[in-house]
Amino acid sequence: MSRRTFLTGTSVAAAWSALSLGGGQFASAAERERALTATAARAVRTTGTTLDQVATPVGTGGYKRLTAGPGWPLVVRGDLAAPGTGRDDRRTGLASFVQFSDLHLVDTESPVRFEYLARFTGSAYRPQEALNARGVSALVERVNALDGGPYTGMPFSMVMATGDNTDNHEQAELDWYLTVMGGGRLAQNTGDPNRYEGVQNSGNAAYWNPELAYNDGYKAKGFPQIPGFLDAAGRPFDAPGLRTPWYTTVGNHDDSLEGSLPDLGLLNDLYTGQYKLEGCNDADAARLMDSLRRDPAGAALLLAKLLASGDAVRRITPDERRRPFTLKEFAKAHLNPAHTGAGPYGHGFTSDMVGSGKLYYTFRISEKVLGISLDTTNQAGFADGSLGTAQLRWLEQQLKAHSGHWYDTDGRKVTGGSTDEVILLFSHHTSTTMGNLLPDPRNIFEKRHDGNELVALLQRYPNVIAWVNGHTHMNKVTAHGHAVPERALWEINTASHIDYPQHGRIIEIADNGDGTLSLFTTLIESSAPYGTDFGSTSDANLAALYRELSYNDPNGRPAALLGAGEDHNTELVIAKPTR
Repeated sequence: MSRRTFLTGTSVAAAWSALSLGGGQFASAAERERALTATAARAVRTTGTTLDQVATPVGTGGYKRLTAGPGWPLVVRGDLAAPGTGRDDRRTGLASFVQFSDLHLVDTESPVRFEYLARFTGSAYRPQEALNARGVSALVERVNALDGGPYTGMPFSMVMATGDNTDNHEQAELDWYLTVMGGGRLAQNTGDPNRYEGVQNSGNAAYWNPELAYNDGYKAKGFPQIPGFLDAAGRPFDAPGLRTPWYTTVGNHDDSLEGSLPDLGLLNDLYTGQYKLEGCNDADAARLMDSLRRDPAGAALLLAKLLASGDAVRRITPDERRRPFTLKEFAKAHLNPAHTGAGPYGHGFTSDMVGSGKLYYTFRISEKVLGISLDTTNQAGFADGSLGTAQLRWLEQQLKAHSGHWYDTDGRKVTGGSTDEVILLFSHHTSTTMGNLLPDPRNIFEKRHDGNELVALLQRYPNVIAWVNGHTHMNKVTAHGHAVPERALWEINTASHIDYPQHGRIIEIADNGDGTLSLFTTLIESSAPYGTDFGSTSDANLAALYRELSYNDPNGRPAALLGAGEDHNTELVIAKPTR
């Protein structure tokens, strides 16, 4: 089968008819091989991507080891436009880039964390989180090792990180994020540099205590004992940094306490102080969890009370590096020349944004493709987001300026625009997680707008072909159809790099020469080896453990977050906007 063999939408549907998309289970090894052979025939290269191989659990016990399994084949999606025959022979690449999302560079020793709420929400504590910086650095190494997109062959023009770059908007976490992306030496620890001061050596059976021999709740599920684990996790290492220009979009964890509580500066002393709450009774935990869901401001006050009177309070080494940053400080840190790395200077942010706090911007993805990065955070609290009226109006101005035509609110076609380019939108939140319409403290009288309004706006501008986002920690590709084909768009949601499956995503745009465009989305895993050694604390093995521990996290949701085959390696066909 030659590379130019055309795989029709119908044949793909037939090939997938016997599969379980959630787990990628094939009816037979031969069927899997046929699908992968057809996929490779259409690609320039597949090495280093999940088209080639995928982390696969093995073993019969409660704790699963991972190994290299067969890759995932390409799925052609014709939801929005019919895939034409022979398009591979006419394909012209327009852009090739990589998306990271929800990296969550995390200070595991921070006093302002809720590990004791893991029974209610799995994101409160993860057994792998002390290895987070090494895991993200291994993802950077994967991108550096790739020559370009698997279908266009084009080198990557940029990497976009779509928010939740930090976990608890601490200065130390921001420094680690910028160093992992830009390159340099770092150690993922705060407080005493010579000893770990977090829940994983607390002796509390609710957490995995990797260096202790006693049977905590995690070891009862098969988690190993690893001597020297915490010392190794906190030791300095050299992050290579991206060799490709990179940009940053802001997420709710970059502007709120634990991504959901409004930060009015009242808890700064708790962040930088000497007391860490490592547990609480069931009644207090339930009350705090309820406050987090219903009354974020009240939850912040309750946390302060528990730290003052809780039963499991540990004295730790105070550290000013834990001070929470503001969004203006977040932007300013990107302007530090020490973090320019492969560029661009500011990574999308400018000195004007530092002054205004308006962290949304346009940027050039390629000669013919424009990117627009939004700030969908709402500092009123809660995890979900929305847009303010001023930003929504600014967005429409940008869309008009770069579109040859659009449709007004009554559906009438309007011609205009100084340029005519393909447009991609980037944000942290998805269309379904932008329902937080509380007044934002940054502009208390400004109206907020939800995801439905944003989709409706984007569908008036045919040049917008995709909206790329994160937040859900899940792989999900959604077709937003329209009665007028050129008014449709794709929404591409990619999993996090803190929870399994820890993916990044290559996105390529190609002109098929037949009135359609294709967006190829290809998932990638980090460069870490699949196999782990419980007797080793080498940097490579720690990065491998980061992946394996995340798969086995008893509070994780690997099957749900993984997504289905139609959310993995895809060709998304869409009508090409025309004058």
